[in-house]
Amino acid sequence: MARIRDGTSRIQWRKSSHSGDTGNCVEVAFLPSGRIGVRDSKNPAGPILEIHGSDWRDFINWMRTNEMA
Repeated sequence: MARIRDGTSRIQWRKSSHSGDTGNCVEVAFLPSGRIGVRDSKNPAGPILEIHGSDWRDFINWMRTNEMA
């Protein structure tokens, strides 16, 4: 995990439109490094997991394929 120290105010974080109001959400953003950032929406100042773009796409595709009804 990495914490981005510079430019965090310019990063646009997004939550899924499927997120409810429970507060148990993650947020994602395109980072200046070209990677995808993932963080806990309840702790925006906390650690940020940086993921390579292709790994993120693989994860999203896996989630769509294995989505539980």
